[in-house]
Amino acid sequence: MTDLAIAAHGLRKSYGDKVVLDGVDLTVPEGTIFSLLGPNGAGKTTTVKILSTLISPGPGSGDIRVGGHDLAAAPQAVRAAIGVTGQFSAVDGLITGEENMLLMADLHHLSRREGRRAAADLLARFDLVEAAKKPASTYSGGMKRRLDIAMTLVGDPRIIFLDEPTTGLDPRSRHNMWRIIRELVSDGVTVLLTTQYLEEADELADRIAVLNDGRIAAEGTAEELKRLIPGGHVQLRFTDPAAYHRAAAALGGATRDEESLSLRIPSDGSQRDLRAVLDRLDSAVVEADELTVHTPDLDDVFFALTSSSRTPDQPEETVR
Repeated sequence: MTDLAIAAHGLRKSYGDKVVLDGVDLTVPEGTIFSLLGPNGAGKTTTVKILSTLISPGPGSGDIRVGGHDLAAAPQAVRAAIGVTGQFSAVDGLITGEENMLLMADLHHLSRREGRRAAADLLARFDLVEAAKKPASTYSGGMKRRLDIAMTLVGDPRIIFLDEPTTGLDPRSRHNMWRIIRELVSDGVTVLLTTQYLEEADELADRIAVLNDGRIAAEGTAEELKRLIPGGHVQLRFTDPAAYHRAAAALGGATRDEESLSLRIPSDGSQRDLRAVLDRLDSAVVEADELTVHTPDLDDVFFALTSSSRTPDQPEETVR
């Protein structure tokens, strides 16, 4: 069995009458990317803060192990195994990038020689050598994020919490950050990622959990989550009204749009489903001018699972 980097059972946290986490279970295998999705206030950042020992779990929480260490019994061992990059950069803009790295090395009690070597290696790895002697206040948003993660890696953590690491970055910087995250995981690092960008979770995560109202609404791979949501279909468009009517007759269950001469057929987007549609068109000796396949994406999943229309007693569905 794959060892677990994070195993948390029954995470709970409340502030007064406000329940933030209401029995959250998480299991994250080593060397994988696990993403937490959810609307603002769903409990993503609170989860990260608990697992990284920044705040205490609430009464009634179950066992929590991070890096093989019990969070309650050995918080120092947990801190030694992890790195955390939050929504807001920890970079000190008044000093240079190199000085930020050396400061972090001092915090990890590295010798002067070890600290300088670690700083040099990480500045090179994150393409910050040319900017190393410049004040961090002059860095772009993407450069500050890279420096932030480089600082996190000074202690060689095997588990990294990235709390919305690409918020505010332009598309190019975001894609550069994705590359860095993949490289970390290829080196055996485990990443727990919270993000407000659904494309980011779809692109990076091995598994995704959707948090809503302090609970896990669903968990699985991106493809498993997409299969939870109905609405997949094949759409056919025609320019010839006669061809449109022959196709409509051949595809009896299709939804018709007489004005646009289009047909919509429910489909899971599989090759088998698509072949069945094409075979029926071939039998009717008709050819569509345009064919498109729509399958639910993570946007559809997110809106369906975090809709405020769900009543408190409605059961939640989980893919495991």
